[in-house]
Amino acid sequence: MRKTIIITSGPTREYLDPVRYLTNASSGRMGAALAKAALALGCRVQVISGPVEITYPTGAEVFPVITTEEMLKCARRLYPDAVGIIGAAAPCDFRPRLPRRRKITKECLTDEGLTLELVQTPDILVALGKIKRPDQWLIAFALETHNCYSRAKAKLRLKNADFVALNHPEVIGSDITDLEILDHTGPLVRFQGSKDEVSRRLVEMITRAWRDKNKK
Repeated sequence: MRKTIIITSGPTREYLDPVRYLTNASSGRMGAALAKAALALGCRVQVISGPVEITYPTGAEVFPVITTEEMLKCARRLYPDAVGIIGAAAPCDFRPRLPRRRKITKECLTDEGLTLELVQTPDILVALGKIKRPDQWLIAFALETHNCYSRAKAKLRLKNADFVALNHPEVIGSDITDLEILDHTGPLVRFQGSKDEVSRRLVEMITRAWRDKNKK
């Protein structure tokens, strides 16, 4: 039986009202490249994707979602039957405390503008890290603008991740990426190049690490 790898990909949306939402610029290109790389290694690939305009490779099972909560529910359902998950998605970290049932109009504004009260959305990989079995792995992505290494290391611990792939905002929407891979000992390797090439090297690194672990 082929081993199943889950990849979360793209952004999520959190609606302010029926027509407006919070989101980010994630394109899903990295998730698609990772899916292509995992398929090339003979894996069964399940992609949990937020709204994107790109097309995922033929052979991948795609589970479309909209909100962060929906992505978490889907990941919880699929993860127990998978060998591992790569969290390449950029889920929205905040949502309105009380989404409006009607469109927010200009008449809603005061002289001081409009105040939105936001609350945190659930952290998908933190939730999965709590149910991760010893025979499973979890890879987190960390897109950072400052204190990059300390924040990436904190995510390793918080999410119970095996590796963190650290990148930066300039790679969003680009066909090129620059990933620094860290584990609990610190930085391991840096992959630069096309997202297809970097994904191939990252997936090979992950599968090699678990193959070696299982030999012990």
